[in-house]
Amino acid sequence: MAATAYLSLNLSVSAAYAQRGPFDDFPIVITCEQKGTQHAFYLSRVTQDGTATYIASERIAGTISLGGQAKAVGGPAGGNCVGKTLQELRASGQAYDLRR
Repeated sequence: MAATAYLSLNLSVSAAYAQRGPFDDFPIVITCEQKGTQHAFYLSRVTQDGTATYIASERIAGTISLGGQAKAVGGPAGGNCVGKTLQELRASGQAYDLRR
């Protein structure tokens, strides 16, 4: 009976780890250069439509979706991330994924 309980518990835990959440497809940090300053943008939220919002110090932010390009929020400036896809940000070493 103890073996059955262990197997049941183990399967439940494995199923929980197999489920993917909305944050799993996005890097945890994206770095961008703007006006000679490097900024670290941290993943803040992912909306139901799949748009991720990243925030940095000085009240600057940006958004990106899985198939879209990075956009600045709240102003025209955006540094060297604007217009890049997630694939391009990863290829340029600007995106840092959380490894489990």
